[in-house]
Amino acid sequence: MQMLISFITGLVFGLGLIISGMADPSKVIGFLDLAGNWDPSLAFVMGGAILVASIGFRLTDNRGKTWLGDKVRLPTATQIDKRLVMGGLTFGVGWGLAGYCPGPALASLTGGSKPLIFVLAMLAGMAIFELQGRIDSSRRRRQS
Repeated sequence: MQMLISFITGLVFGLGLIISGMADPSKVIGFLDLAGNWDPSLAFVMGGAILVASIGFRLTDNRGKTWLGDKVRLPTATQIDKRLVMGGLTFGVGWGLAGYCPGPALASLTGGSKPLIFVLAMLAGMAIFELQGRIDSSRRRRQS
């Protein structure tokens, strides 16, 4: 059941990205082009997503478990550290250069080599992040 719900959720998300035009990199770059021909439509998509997510988080706070019975695991980190800032900057630069973020890139994989190159670079970045986390963790253990 978990796999089916995950599949349906991903399918609805991907379709939403395609229908809203957010899988089109020119739409994203138009949103980021504040000095040129700015396209504010992505702000409305983001606003709608924030509204839906805030309702979901509010419902989650009261339940403690998902609808399928799993324990809810929300992020607990509260500090802004170097890794968070550098990750955010890297994500933003990649988003601005390619016009893709992870969801739309996956939804666009059948559309040519550019989304494929982006997804491969994204996976490499995720691997580097994990490796760096293990290195940092190992250093902290040695210093203790």
